[in-house]
Amino acid sequence: MKFGIQEFILEAAVISIEDDTDLKLQNFNFEVAIVLNFPRKSPLEIADDLVFSQIKRHLNDLEQLIIQGTISNQTYEQIAASSNYSTHQLKELASNLWKVLSETLGEKVNKTNFKNIIQQQVNYSQIDIHRSLRQGQCFIEDLGNGVQLEMVSIPEGSFLMGSPENEPERYDDESPQHQVTVSAFFMGKYPITQAQWRAVAALPDINRHIEPNPSEFKGDNRPVEKVSWYDALEFCDRLAAYTKRQYRLSSEAEWEYACRAGTTSPFYFGEKITSDLANYDANYDANYDTNESYGAGIQGTYREETTVVGSLGVANAFGLYDMHGNVWEWCLDDWHSNYESAPTDGSAWFNNDNPYQKQVLAVLRGGSWLDLPVDCRCACRVGNIRSGLHNNFGFRIVCGVGETA
Repeated sequence: MKFGIQEFILEAAVISIEDDTDLKLQNFNFEVAIVLNFPRKSPLEIADDLVFSQIKRHLNDLEQLIIQGTISNQTYEQIAASSNYSTHQLKELASNLWKVLSETLGEKVNKTNFKNIIQQQVNYSQIDIHRSLRQGQCFIEDLGNGVQLEMVSIPEGSFLMGSPENEPERYDDESPQHQVTVSAFFMGKYPITQAQWRAVAALPDINRHIEPNPSEFKGDNRPVEKVSWYDALEFCDRLAAYTKRQYRLSSEAEWEYACRAGTTSPFYFGEKITSDLANYDANYDANYDTNESYGAGIQGTYREETTVVGSLGVANAFGLYDMHGNVWEWCLDDWHSNYESAPTDGSAWFNNDNPYQKQVLAVLRGGSWLDLPVDCRCACRVGNIRSGLHNNFGFRIVCGVGETA
């Protein structure tokens, strides 16, 4: 079977959204978050703050000695040797200190777990998450049997694609930064879920068969994963034939524009990422030898699997959820090692008009549940063979405004 790229993306006839009188936009409310950064505090300073909040006094010299010794993995005997107190007296004082900290934190604190607990407090002392409400517009596609697909209106606009040279831990393939103008379109509020995937997989084949239940981490409202780029396009083709609307994967430029939602920081909620807002490897600095550009102050939960879409409760300024982490998202473009000669109109960038004729690398965006913070940034991009099936690869879809078959 041979056909041009537009026919390849969508073989079935569709109509323009602008001419679709059945399309009903509706308002929806969502919460956005901004991560504010604060100067890093030491474990001793955090412990002092915790104690003061409970008993309204600061740590005395001996309590400070206990804290410092515990952080340095010293025994009570070793700590006592540097004081005028006996080991027995020191243990009694330490017991009272652990009790105060336990009452303050609402969890058991002792000499064995204090170092890990206080480090978590140090991490979270550096950030404050400011939340606010916004409103967006979307239309809802009914896929049958109670399964719906929410498509969010993304306005036209221009942005700088790629990362600036001073962005920490950036990759060379994010250069050169270049101005891109993007036309208006609609994008899925969430990555495609397993329930949505099954609903569309039950529709007639267009170009290929797709498995109805490919995902490793099962759950109707979890993102579908272990789907290839070809599978994702088949999903779009079937959905387009069913709805008579132009569904497709996003271009790489559309994806980054939608992710940034008017921001220029590494993440759409700021300079830092936290597991309160995204699903990624937030315990990475215990497992990897890497710097703390994105991890300092935010070591948290590493869930080790996908999460229900939107379950962390915050979207970007356009109303899109899970653009950082959870699953990598396939884009339409062929992979290019940099942005030299990249399109500036928001269109997909192809080397070959018929990707079915040759397996080339395609682009994925957004990072996933098992990736480091650096790989979840707005500008981060990877290439993978189009037939790749991984438990952290998924996709979301777009619907073009004014596009015709």
